[in-house]
Amino acid sequence: MKFSLSWLREHLATDAPLSRIVDTLSAIGLEVESVDNPAERLAPFRTARVIEAVPHPNADRLRVCRVEAGGDEITVVCGAPNARTGMSAVFAPPGAFIPGTGITLKVGEIRGVASAGMLVSARELALGEDHDGIIELPEGTPPGLDYAGWAGLDDPVIEIGVTPNRGDALAVRGVARDLAAAGLGVLKPWAGEIVAGSAPAAVQWRVEWPEACPWIVGISVRGVRNGPSPDWMQRRLTQIGLRPRNLLVDVTNYFTFDLGRPLHVFDTAKLAGGTLTLRRGAGETFATLAGRDVTVTEQDLVIADAGGVVSLAGIVGGEASGSDASTTDVFIECALFDPIRIALTGRRHQISSDARARFERGIDPSRLRDYAVAAACMIAGHGGGEVSALTEAGGEPAWQREARLRFARIAALGGSAIEPGTAVGILERLGFSVRAQDAESVTVSVPPWRNDVAAGAAPEPRGVEAARADAAIAGAREIGPEAELIEEVLRIGGIDAVAAVSMPRAAPVPAAALSPGQARVARVRRLLASRGLAECVGFAFLDRASAARFGEVPESLRLLNPIAADLDQMRPTPLASLALAAARNAARGFGHTRLFEIGGAYGRDGQNTLAAGLRCGTTPRHWAAPARPWGAMDAKADLFALLASLGVPAEAVSVTADAPAHYHPGQSGVVRQGPKIVLGQFGTLHPSLVADLELGNAAAFELFLDAVAPAKRRRRGAPDLAPFQPVRRDFAFVMPHEVSAETVLRAVRSADRGIADTSIFDVYALSSEARSVGIEIVLQPKERTLTDAEIEAVSQRVVAAAAKVGARLR
Repeated sequence: MKFSLSWLREHLATDAPLSRIVDTLSAIGLEVESVDNPAERLAPFRTARVIEAVPHPNADRLRVCRVEAGGDEITVVCGAPNARTGMSAVFAPPGAFIPGTGITLKVGEIRGVASAGMLVSARELALGEDHDGIIELPEGTPPGLDYAGWAGLDDPVIEIGVTPNRGDALAVRGVARDLAAAGLGVLKPWAGEIVAGSAPAAVQWRVEWPEACPWIVGISVRGVRNGPSPDWMQRRLTQIGLRPRNLLVDVTNYFTFDLGRPLHVFDTAKLAGGTLTLRRGAGETFATLAGRDVTVTEQDLVIADAGGVVSLAGIVGGEASGSDASTTDVFIECALFDPIRIALTGRRHQISSDARARFERGIDPSRLRDYAVAAACMIAGHGGGEVSALTEAGGEPAWQREARLRFARIAALGGSAIEPGTAVGILERLGFSVRAQDAESVTVSVPPWRNDVAAGAAPEPRGVEAARADAAIAGAREIGPEAELIEEVLRIGGIDAVAAVSMPRAAPVPAAALSPGQARVARVRRLLASRGLAECVGFAFLDRASAARFGEVPESLRLLNPIAADLDQMRPTPLASLALAAARNAARGFGHTRLFEIGGAYGRDGQNTLAAGLRCGTTPRHWAAPARPWGAMDAKADLFALLASLGVPAEAVSVTADAPAHYHPGQSGVVRQGPKIVLGQFGTLHPSLVADLELGNAAAFELFLDAVAPAKRRRRGAPDLAPFQPVRRDFAFVMPHEVSAETVLRAVRSADRGIADTSIFDVYALSSEARSVGIEIVLQPKERTLTDAEIEAVSQRVVAAAAKVGARLR
């Protein structure tokens, strides 16, 4: 919301300086986002008179000007074609910053003639695009005046941010009312002319959807001259970023920002029939004032004449019924629309407008007649014409409501010691009127423009018995309005005045900042980062075709209103997002990527949290070993490192070869804890998937964090260190290729309770049917040194256990 300081003072009688106004606005909740003061930019520039302008002796297109700018005569070399003797212009002295070009002037010499300044154009002052010549001031303009002050450009423009509940603050008068309540002046009475004519209006209303439009008013102006609007109105609209068009359009825009009252003007001659109907859309397509074709639905409120839709109510008018230079008879619409329906229609058609911003927040429902007549009188006052009588449909809704404030609650809920008299004064200055007051509380009537106070319906509790739900709703309706009054008192009294109070300490020792689940995620994140992977944070949705490459894509998980056409499906795994990110990097020459993400995976059984990682390309180059492609064992190492950090030892899990279809069928595995619990999966990606994404090579893993049981807390005792040296023995087993090394390793580990550790140290292919696997076992005696016979007995049990699973001693 933008407005100029002079515009604000049309409603607020104050002598407060700009700095205090800006500080107060932010203090009362209307946060100032920017202040643009042209006078600061134009401070060095002065009015000047060209005493003499003669051709440059060394250049055909330049002129040497003697200039008077309030002091001694100055020589300026100028290339403007309109520079001439006797004209008045704008002078920039040496040292001035030229905002339109971004340069700082210096005394210089142009083609052998000294030049101590510059005569500037409108574009050089950032006041327009005119650069055909220098600015020409009216004849007789005194030289040496401050140009910004002389031209009326010393009017700062303030921009504030408005929260969704403050529709009244989208009006200069609403902002002035808040400042007056904060003690920065007195709110002036509204001086709009509200004398309607007696002739009947040219158009009548018919409302077929009263829930969407409970009340609408119209008034005609006949014989108007639709020329330019007054200079003061054009200047104010230009200052806030609107382009003046003509009297009719400018008046409606002026009312929108001045009073927060959107209006619309129809060219009566372009309407078919004498009635405008407010009804549901029926699939018609019409062109808006912006030239965009919109197809309305039955959920949209439209204004239609006998020929079809002429306006999308409360949002944008139609091109066919808009005013132009030939318009002489107009019909002004002033309506009250349902805020929720306006918001939904605007969102549905992706149309933003100043009218929509106000209607969807809520406007004053009480003065439609006054505003319609005032707009008609302003149009007739500047463009001539005859104002008709009002015509309307529906009626003023019952907006009257009350709210009660207990003074003790200001300190109890708001933490501020504001006296009752001060609180009542704040509410009265904001437009609330006192209905009843005693020593403990005050009951006030809420003004019609404050749709955010005592107006919202309490939400209905779910899953609660009827009696308790009714009591909860009644309590919310009792407490809500009071809390809103307290907010108003605290806001105008100054939020900064509320003392900072620490939250009460629940216990001498603070509780853990992270839950066990959050701590586990943090541990996984740190471990993966330490293993060289970079974290990604991607969308939880992607295009349906890509999602289908990584799992099921049920229709129930397809987005009805995606933020983009290629983001329409909830992803089955974060690995899909990582693969697409790696493909984008590879397409830009960064093929060696190592990424991970901890996020949601979505399927028929709901949402699960996964930690997924992806390694693409080859290992880093190093002098000690050549680079090699990342493989399934690298992904397995990442996954098993995560499991170990979460308290799941490798001995407690098994690996099966039934990984999902996005993995290579012969270079992947599924990690299980028991026959039913799947903890994760790993492997190289399927060759067709890698080829389609042009990744070259990719190994990945997925860890199902929700499936990993929380680690049991055990008291840490002294380490059990054996006093005897361990005994190591190596075995080489021959086994068919279809027998997995893990199966043999698990069998060897279970052969004897004295075996402390087992590991594979060698794999050698003997033929196409068999291979040799070298396994080391570690025996750790705790009571005495093992004898050769005991070691041999363990060795025999190891060989026998391996034989049971299809491996024989080599």
